[in-house]
Amino acid sequence: MPYKYLALGDSYTIGESVATDERWPHILQGRLVGDGIKVEMPKIIATTGWITDELQAAIDQEKPAKNYDLVSLLIGVNNQFRGYPVARYKKEFESLLQQAIAFAKGKSERTFVLSIPDYGVTPFAASKDPATIGKELDQYNAIAQAICDQYQVAFVDITPDSRRAAIEPSLVAEDGLHPSGKMYKKWVDMAYPVVKSMLKA
Repeated sequence: MPYKYLALGDSYTIGESVATDERWPHILQGRLVGDGIKVEMPKIIATTGWITDELQAAIDQEKPAKNYDLVSLLIGVNNQFRGYPVARYKKEFESLLQQAIAFAKGKSERTFVLSIPDYGVTPFAASKDPATIGKELDQYNAIAQAICDQYQVAFVDITPDSRRAAIEPSLVAEDGLHPSGKMYKKWVDMAYPVVKSMLKA
């Protein structure tokens, strides 16, 4: 029976400005299938612009089953963008992570988190304060990683690689803000060994 995969997030998970097959959850699923690991097309609960509590509201509405074999979570960039308190992110991210684990049949070892990429290096942010954006996102990611460590959930740090967009324009989508399919492939390159070992275990 194929594995079931649930991806929770925001614009980075739904793949704003790229084709469906260029979304990183779809790239990941395709690579697993290509390696002989049967995984269904991902169920995605994500919308551009969501903050943590908006993702929570969508989860409450959709009520996903607690029968997924793999669950991913990537959320928080819009909390930073809107200037919300870091303490709020910490509380709501932990709650979302607890739910993600529950959706993975209660298995933290089948749950993983991707760090928030640094949009401060994109053309969109050129007129803003890229240094402050990067610093604040590092703070968000440190919080997320600490919580993941607490729950023994894999944390895949794609943020340093996302900063390559500053010197590689092809890593940014045509909207000047979101990652391109090429960037998403790089994220999957980093996450793939972690995910493959989860499903092989």
